[in-house]
Amino acid sequence: MRDFQFPGRSPVRATEAMAATSHPLSTLAAIDMLRSGGNAMDAAVCAAAVQAVVEPQSTGIGGDCFVLYCPRGQGEVLAFNGSGRAPQAAAVDWYLDEGFSELPKQGPHAVTVPGAVDAWCRLLEDHGRKGVADALAPAIRYAENGYVVHDRVAFDWQDPETDLSADEVAARIFLPGGKPPKAGDVHRQPELAETLRIIAGKGRAGFYEGAVAEDIVGRLRELGGLHTLDDFAATKGDYKTAVSTSYRGYDIHQMPPNNQGLTALLMLNVLSGFDLAALDPSSAERLHLEIEAGRLAYRDRDNLIADQDHVEVPVKELLSSAYADRLRAAIDPERAMTDLPRLDLPGSDTVYITVVDRDLNAVSFINSTYYSFGSGVVGPKSGVVLQNRGSSFRLDAKHPNAIAPGKRPMHTIMPGMMTKNGRALMPFGVMGGGYQPFGHVHLLTNMIDFGMDPQQALDTARVFYNHDVVEAERSVRPDAIDGLRRRGHRVVEPDHPLGGGQAVLIDWEKGTLTGASDPRKDGLALGY
Repeated sequence: MRDFQFPGRSPVRATEAMAATSHPLSTLAAIDMLRSGGNAMDAAVCAAAVQAVVEPQSTGIGGDCFVLYCPRGQGEVLAFNGSGRAPQAAAVDWYLDEGFSELPKQGPHAVTVPGAVDAWCRLLEDHGRKGVADALAPAIRYAENGYVVHDRVAFDWQDPETDLSADEVAARIFLPGGKPPKAGDVHRQPELAETLRIIAGKGRAGFYEGAVAEDIVGRLRELGGLHTLDDFAATKGDYKTAVSTSYRGYDIHQMPPNNQGLTALLMLNVLSGFDLAALDPSSAERLHLEIEAGRLAYRDRDNLIADQDHVEVPVKELLSSAYADRLRAAIDPERAMTDLPRLDLPGSDTVYITVVDRDLNAVSFINSTYYSFGSGVVGPKSGVVLQNRGSSFRLDAKHPNAIAPGKRPMHTIMPGMMTKNGRALMPFGVMGGGYQPFGHVHLLTNMIDFGMDPQQALDTARVFYNHDVVEAERSVRPDAIDGLRRRGHRVVEPDHPLGGGQAVLIDWEKGTLTGASDPRKDGLALGY
């Protein structure tokens, strides 16, 4: 009898093109764009715009995005930083004088100027075949005519950390009848539809200047925010040099700081010195090494990662083999470390999109408003949900990530790209706020060390060290949990799934694409 292990879901395989997102309508929009003559960048922006409507708790045009792009799947991996900045009036002393001990999680002072729309327009202009009007058309249709609320979206909509009723505009739009929509309900956002039409007609100026900007800034100022129309008009994303490391012959690329992508590279460098392939992938031995590598890498993340336009981050030293050796030496395979700082890493609601087209243009694209419904502040006429990325800043003037005028905060959302021999092998991403470096490393080691396909690698049970405990999904084996506890870890079951991800694997020799989408979200991969 043949031995065949049926997966939770099968990978999707195709030859011409592939799109994978965390929402079915977004994936379909990407495929429609590809089939109508658009390329991978057109499809990714189109998909992100749809999700800005149908996953309003996770993303929106009031948020940020980061993109890794490999044109025709070869050569340099381009990195675009579409994250927004603090207002020019934002300074540590102002907040301290006003009695703040930390940046709030909600309200106007949590809001940085959104960077997503500027990024979308710039990326379409530089790398797309179609214009912004084509890219936004499906999103406009869903916002105006309505969309069915999917199950994971409904679950996240009820996040207790976000009090939508605290903002009268947010309550009017997102609590119809005084309560969150349920799975299967139809929801509409006519104000957002009109805003998207303005952007479709005027491009980035339609968001950062004129009526939309006036609506957003007016609301923020009304609530006590420091933002100005000049802050919005000056918003501009930029191309950066990706940071990279080699892991067992594969090159892994991430966004540079202010992005936390460096954290995943640190973890991989540490784990490269252990023979993971000799371990059971579901065992306590493997999970313990992943946890301890993560704890060391996150310590450096919290102490060092910040906006490199304002402070120096020692990227070269952090990624050196000598530094990895030092970190690795601190790990005891049989015992959890006891001398590391506590980790308090917030989760977040984010969307990740990857598209590969027939020319093998490979896009790794992530877009978010951070916490569920971001800051909870919504433009009353524009319907724009504003992110709360400013809450990641510190109010310690000596800290690299201290808030400052025009500065970007340390940012959690991180697209990934794996290459080999100068060719794109897999654009990938795993959502989940602070969890994301863990998710990237778990996905990559599942594939590289344990030979899993992308779908298997996303399906497997996850753990995450946070709040001084190990959060272990209920599918983690009981013997693995016992083994973690014997090593000194306190293990709990999280009250939500750990992250969600997508990936597209390119097989250059066979001429095929293999797509995968995380069952923890509503989405799927589709190809043709």
